[in-house]
Amino acid sequence: MTHFENLIKRRRSVYHLNTKVDLTQMQIMNLIRECVKECPTAFNSQSARIVVLFGESYQNFWQLVENKLKTIVSEEKFSATKLRLDSFKSGIGTVLFFEDMSVVQELQQKMPTYKNNFPLWAEQSNAILQYMIWTALQEHHIGASLQHYNPLIDDEVKKIFKIPHDWRLIAQMPFGGIAVYPSEKTYLPIDERVRIFE
Repeated sequence: MTHFENLIKRRRSVYHLNTKVDLTQMQIMNLIRECVKECPTAFNSQSARIVVLFGESYQNFWQLVENKLKTIVSEEKFSATKLRLDSFKSGIGTVLFFEDMSVVQELQQKMPTYKNNFPLWAEQSNAILQYMIWTALQEHHIGASLQHYNPLIDDEVKKIFKIPHDWRLIAQMPFGGIAVYPSEKTYLPIDERVRIFE
């Protein structure tokens, strides 16, 4: 098995985080920057935008999510929600994934033939970037998961972190040391998912 094959097997959703990681904040940022730089994009548009939260900003973000969810989750169900959020708060940081919609709109104007495709292609590219960062973190034994509390939190996130108006929040990735390893993954028969024609 190649190193890459091993990495894609090891990359899993890790919900129980801690602060025990071997990389410094600078090393993590260099890793993320490299992923952003090398991620493929339609027409080399490079429309993905990343905000990485550490320290107080990281804690404030998850408190914002908690406060918002309190307004829509029933009291009897909120304890389970809070446990999940507390597990995200227990790590060391969170990556916020955005798309700069001004870039997408500019491409739509320049190439109207593909107008309807550009938002989809931007989402696909952003998903590749999410996977790249997730797998790169896993290579260094840093656990992560992908969360989607948008659009509930969008306006306040933009306000608190001074995010440009044109950036659209796509996903959130809390990360940190792996406190609890995920259970065994189950798989559908691969032949139901992959077909070969010769």
